[in-house]
Amino acid sequence: MIDFVVHDEGDSVGVVVVEGVRAGAELTGWIMDQDREIAFRAASDIPIGHKLAIRPMRTGDTVIKYGVDIGRVVADIALGEHAHVHNIKTKRW
Repeated sequence: MIDFVVHDEGDSVGVVVVEGVRAGAELTGWIMDQDREIAFRAASDIPIGHKLAIRPMRTGDTVIKYGVDIGRVVADIALGEHAHVHNIKTKRW
């Protein structure tokens, strides 16, 4: 079963596609452009439709989703952690 999807292998986040992801759960993701799976443990609870980090990111890093820059990291994000407005901000303003 696929728990999250990633568009491009260069992305830094994936999108959760199942309900009820809890910290400590083993997750399987699908990298669409390569048709391959990746797996790791969720570091925090993550709601369906929200992003999760598929690699560790440090404050100041650029977040890539669907091959596009979607913002900058404002608080370190660990592998498998919820990536949202509390640790990512837009670069627009």
